[in-house]
Amino acid sequence: MSAVTRPEYPLSQASVRDLVCRSVFADAPAPADADGIGSAVMVLGAFDGLHLGHRALVRAAVQDARARKLPCVAVTFDPDPSELLFPNDPQPRLLSVADRLRALRSAGVDHAVSIPFTRELATLGPEQFVRGPLREVAEPRALHVGSDFRFGHHGSGSVDTLRELGLALGFDVVESRLLEVGGARVSSTRIRSMLEAPDELAGANALLGRCHFVHGVIEHGRGEGASFGFPTANVRCDQGSCMPCQGVYGGYVTIGATAWPAAINVGAPPSFSGPDQLFLEANLVGFAGDVYGAEASVTFVEWLRPSRRFSSLDELERVVLGNIYWVRTNLGEGGVRLT
Repeated sequence: MSAVTRPEYPLSQASVRDLVCRSVFADAPAPADADGIGSAVMVLGAFDGLHLGHRALVRAAVQDARARKLPCVAVTFDPDPSELLFPNDPQPRLLSVADRLRALRSAGVDHAVSIPFTRELATLGPEQFVRGPLREVAEPRALHVGSDFRFGHHGSGSVDTLRELGLALGFDVVESRLLEVGGARVSSTRIRSMLEAPDELAGANALLGRCHFVHGVIEHGRGEGASFGFPTANVRCDQGSCMPCQGVYGGYVTIGATAWPAAINVGAPPSFSGPDQLFLEANLVGFAGDVYGAEASVTFVEWLRPSRRFSSLDELERVVLGNIYWVRTNLGEGGVRLT
């Protein structure tokens, strides 16, 4: 099954395992000791989402590192610079920093390191950044960046600045052209915009090269799902998560090492209350048990329908059971172990 196209339904258990593992980076190796790396090929970026453009950049760096017989080190920042520089207009995160590091390891780098992004770091000039925080991670022999890469105080450093520093400090700079799909640049901003629109999930997943997912904690809900006869996981998602458009999706809820097929309602259902964008309600297929307080990852595979109010509980139950029927038919009858 391709990682960048719509799945072919119904999914086999092997396809489910592959899809969810790729999406949540369950195949990422354990982090390696980043102390004393020495000389390395380095790749720099925010890497929010680790979309197709990021993957191409990382792939080029890994290939370069193998050719030079050096380790490949990916460097990102914690928190994302935009959170510190634009606190009144934060961008929702496609991936937490911890997930970005796992994603980078899954993409083949030998080390994934986050540099603490502080107000002090933000005031450093381009040369100060390279001579200081960057070289504290490793000694670059080559630096791979996208053509729009900016760094240093107020973004004063460009790829050309980096080349000048490379000549002075003894490292190569490899610039990667920005990837375009469908006549437009692949970017985290474009993907966030697509996730905000109804019926754009497939396009967003295609640009990510995987299915979008969010993390959260299962909490007690209103109890309507249980009264209808199907198990429900009410998930409070992490603050700052990039939630898809309010509506109903087919996907998987991963609890521990098991992915459960689910009909997922993003935002508190309008039949009962006002919208709550960081809340989702997932009707799990084949699940039984008590998981209140457990951490969960919710993977969005297919858009099913918009949210709407229903004229009666009978109509609501009929539509929800139809959603669950679609999930059972296409995504599976029960949980799939990922390991």
